[in-house]
Amino acid sequence: MTLSPDTPRLAFADLADALEALRQRGLRVTTPRRLVLEALFAAEVPVSAEHIAQNVNLELTSVYRNLETLEHHGLARHVHLGHGPGLYVLIGRGEREFLSCERCGAVRSLTTEQLDPIRDRVRELYGYEARFSHFPIVGLCPDCAQRREAAS
Repeated sequence: MTLSPDTPRLAFADLADALEALRQRGLRVTTPRRLVLEALFAAEVPVSAEHIAQNVNLELTSVYRNLETLEHHGLARHVHLGHGPGLYVLIGRGEREFLSCERCGAVRSLTTEQLDPIRDRVRELYGYEARFSHFPIVGLCPDCAQRREAAS
């Protein structure tokens, strides 16, 4: 399910806080839900449902169902960082936005404040309220840009 980045995020500091946030919203903390949350907390970068399913030994459909629930309740968000499946990331500690290299696939995670100058410029020139949390800014990372210039 694709949700708007406007889905209110729940703030939480750790796994215990995230589980309590689920309980406060009237949701049960099932073993699969807990395992999916643990996998998201362990991930240092956005991860696919397939990656989670393999690492916690759950059926892929169960992982997707739980990710959808977590996203619907503001604990996680999916992003598209190039070709391939959507990737998932926790958002309770703050929304993240991304830069993605179209050549090597490197991904850089940024706070929303770091991209505010770009967002301000887009609003000034075109009137759009730009967001980069669902789709990244795509281009060449510094290394790939330097290699391309050297090859020219």
